[in-house]
Parts: sequence; C-alpha cells; structure tokens
Amino acid sequence: MNSAKISVIIPTYGREEPLKKSIDDVLKQDYYNFEVLVIDQTKNHEPEINNYLEQLHQSGKIQWLKLDWASLPGARNYGIRRAKGDIILFIDDDIELPPNYLKAHAKNYQENPAIGAVAGRVFDRMKLADSCQENQKHSTYTIDYLPPEAMDPGIAWYHIDLVHTTKPQQVISVRGCNMSFRKEIFTKYNIWFDERFRGSAVREESDFCLRLRKTGYQIWYDPEANLVHLGEETGGCHDISTRSLEYQFTFYHNHFLMALKNLTLGEQLRLYIKLFDCHVLGHPPCNKSGSSFKILTRGLFFLLGFLNALSSQIKGIWDDGQIYTKRDLKTSDLKL
Repeated sequence: MNSAKISVIIPTYGREEPLKKSIDDVLKQDYYNFEVLVIDQTKNHEPEINNYLEQLHQSGKIQWLKLDWASLPGARNYGIRRAKGDIILFIDDDIELPPNYLKAHAKNYQENPAIGAVAGRVFDRMKLADSCQENQKHSTYTIDYLPPEAMDPGIAWYHIDLVHTTKPQQVISVRGCNMSFRKEIFTKYNIWFDERFRGSAVREESDFCLRLRKTGYQIWYDPEANLVHLGEETGGCHDISTRSLEYQFTFYHNHFLMALKNLTLGEQLRLYIKLFDCHVLGHPPCNKSGSSFKILTRGLFFLLGFLNALSSQIKGIWDDGQIYTKRDLKTSDLKL
C-alpha cells in the first residue's frame, strides 16, 4: 500500500475558527496523495468561515458536504460512502497536526498487512492537565505498555490510555478524534458505525472496533501518529452539556448498547459493575460527588439507560437503526 490514497474525513458541528485551523493543518501535510471531506452539520456558519469553506470547495481542495441533520456516526458513514481513498482517516474539528501526521498513519498499513486500523496518540489538553495535577512530582507522566486489563472488553475502557502511552502496541480500540481504517473494513466486511449511538456518541468507536476485531485484523497503536486535541468547550460533542439530562441519559444508553451488542455475559457484568462504581457511586477515576441525592439521580439514569439500550437491542431484530444511512441512500445513487 505504498503511497496509498488517504481520505481525511472531518465531521463538524457548531465549530468556527477551530475548524478552519484543523483544515489548514491537513492541507499543510507533507503526504501528497490525500483528499479532505468536511461533513458539515452546522446550520449556519459565521460569514468568514462560510466563505473560507466555499473557496476551498470551489478550488477542489476539500469536499464540503452539508447536512441538515446531526449524528456523529451518521456523518462518519456519510463520508465513508463518498471517500475514494484506500485508507479512511477521521479527525475532529478542533485539533492541531504535525506535518508528518498522514505519513505516520499510512506507514503502518504499508509495513504490516495484518493491521486493519490505526489508533494515534492524542495529546488531549484536558486529560494532560488532569494528569499533571494528579502527578505533580512527575509532570512528564508516561506509560510504556498498557496493562493486560486494557485488552479485556469488560473493563478495558478504564485502562486503555492513548494519551500517555509511548510505545507502539496492539490495542482493543481507537479514539474517535484520531483513527484510521482500511477501506475494505467497510466495503468488504460491511462494518459501519452504528447510528443508534446518540448525543456525544460515546462508545461508538469502541462498538465499531469490537466488531472490526472479529475480522482478524489488528488495531495498532502508533504514538508517532499523534495530534493535539484542543477539547473546545463549545460545539462538536460539547454542544450538549455533560450536566444535562440528555447527556446523562445517552451516556448510559450508549455504554449499555455497546455491551449488549458485543460482550459475553461475564464481560457485561464486569462493565456494569465498574460503570456503577465509577459513574454512579463516583469512585475513582470518576471522582464524582458522593451526595445521596446525586448518587440516586445517577442511579436512575443508569437504570433508564440500560432499559433503553435493551429496547434498542430488541428493536434491532427488525430495525438496525441506520436511519441516516437509509435517508442518504434513498436520495442518492450510492450503494453500501
């Protein structure tokens, strides 16, 4: 896969200047064979940003694809269907890239045909700040290799760290802001992002990777394929406040849906226990308020989220929930 074409897909929602800077960084890459697809779910941009996107689109530097609905997994699938590359690469709309970023992703596929997905390192501004506070004596806190628990589908989500890990290695999942896949994962194996993952779509990439692993392909972590994630406080997945009822409801729904779809009963129980201990009771690493009222409130959302995910899974017997894909296919000549 020497000099394979890369399709860089940027789903965006409610972002302005950070989106522009993210696109600028992609266009400055020292890898020549790539295309950029901006899947735009923003209703109205500021005039300056709108003109910027229009000019790039007219000049052929990007494909600016505007949608009248908002769904992160739906936007990913929409972009994949229009991508021409051998490698599909996703980044967020609030990132900073080094010039060799695309090369770092591409070399993994060239060097190892067993790799089906690449997880890049994320210099996450918020998580790095938190780790520095927790490790004041070791401000350059790093990990060489992840613990065995990071490959256990039941509890991996509390042990996998793609922020501080420094050595290349096989991992169980990627992070949505910095991930790439062979195109055939979608076209040959017919694995797509599940559009039933709502709101911030937390765990949509985990669900996808658990299904991808069944193909026999490896998911490889490469710290050289790194970027800076700015974690803007507005727009994108942050458009819904983490304190809102909607966020809490979809957070638990998404976790339970991932588990019901992919995990054995034993793995599910381990996840549910950890989810309850951390996110409901507030024990580390979540460190939430221990007030009785808040624990009861979180417990209610925990229960409602499970029941709703169970309903989603049962309904999936006759309705796969790919509502945005079906809408797209009805109004275009594209095929899955």
